[in-house]
Amino acid sequence: MRKNIILCGVGGQGTVLASRLISAAAMARGLPVMSAETIGMAQRGGSVFSHLRIGEGIYSPMIARGEADLILGFEPGEAVRMLPWLKEGGQAVVSARPVMPVTSTLSGAAYSAEEMIAYLKEKVANLTIVDTEKALNDVGSPKVLNLILLGAALHAGALGFDETEMRDAILARIPPKFHELNLRALSWAGQQQAAK
Repeated sequence: MRKNIILCGVGGQGTVLASRLISAAAMARGLPVMSAETIGMAQRGGSVFSHLRIGEGIYSPMIARGEADLILGFEPGEAVRMLPWLKEGGQAVVSARPVMPVTSTLSGAAYSAEEMIAYLKEKVANLTIVDTEKALNDVGSPKVLNLILLGAALHAGALGFDETEMRDAILARIPPKFHELNLRALSWAGQQQAAK
């Protein structure tokens, strides 16, 4: 397996942990992993993104424009910002829940999540929009957006791992007192599919 994944969002949404869980699942399978993260703005609500590359023959953690297999977008505007990195035929899994970027707040510019999602629908053929507001209410915590999106990506076939591999990564990397909540969030997308 070889995958180039970009995770993008706003500081505090859990993009770095999600990247580390995917990395842990890959390493447990014996796959080489390289990653690079920008986390300097994490405390200020600024853009946060990770480049994650999995597989043999990788010599740099950075993904070239037009080479990402998957964009995992924790915020619609940030997913739009990273679209130039998505390859032709690539997949995007994006939260519908907007977080006004700090740049819009400071400049007074208008920000519309609906416009961002409409743009993604126009540009990305293989797109999954996740109703994260409903998911967070169903799961009962606003702190597991990252696991909800990981689960949605799993069930969309975007990660190349199965739920058991991700569950094992959670059990190995997250403190036991948070296991039940995180596993519930991971399985949310699968339950939604089963209910249809």
